[in-house]
Amino acid sequence: MKTNLRLFILTVAILALSALASYAQGPKMGIKGGLNVSNLYVDNVNDENSRVGFHAGFYGQVLATGFFALQPELLYTTKGSENEYDGIIDQNIKFNLNYLEVPMLAVFKLGKTAELHAGGYGSYLLGANVSYAGDIATGGEDLDRDNFKTFDYGLVGGLGLNFGGVQVGARYNYGLVKLAKTNNAKAVLGDSKNSAAQVYVAFNLNE
Repeated sequence: MKTNLRLFILTVAILALSALASYAQGPKMGIKGGLNVSNLYVDNVNDENSRVGFHAGFYGQVLATGFFALQPELLYTTKGSENEYDGIIDQNIKFNLNYLEVPMLAVFKLGKTAELHAGGYGSYLLGANVSYAGDIATGGEDLDRDNFKTFDYGLVGGLGLNFGGVQVGARYNYGLVKLAKTNNAKAVLGDSKNSAAQVYVAFNLNE
């Protein structure tokens, strides 16, 4: 059932991206990928380290006017963090969350080279893994995908620079959904939400 739901959501996202890209005259289509530096900002930890991951996928851009466009994307992206708890028992907990993400962005053209991106994203949790290490490596409750909210959404902002058919850019994603679903997850995560800084390279397939 879960596999069928994932396939359905993936199919709908691909069809929506293709339909939007074919609607306008001269749309751009391309591929993109890059680096994620993500955090969950968990309370009551001694130290929190970012998870370094990646994102990759497809985008379309439909020009509405000479300086404004809409840009939907379909991405596979990894998020999470690594937290250290010091006390009677020292423990390190790594959160690895993998999403199918659909950003929808308004693009403002700032001349021929620069673009300002602003909008939101919705994402579907494909998988989750939480690993423990420390004085008692198995001291925590096992957490998996069922302990986290299936859907996440949030805000996106960033800047892109175009060089011919290649764009380089940076973005920040701010999640609005509390990730923990079960009591076991809430005990570790509290009210934590996703956040991620991204740098990327995109290739326009029309040029």
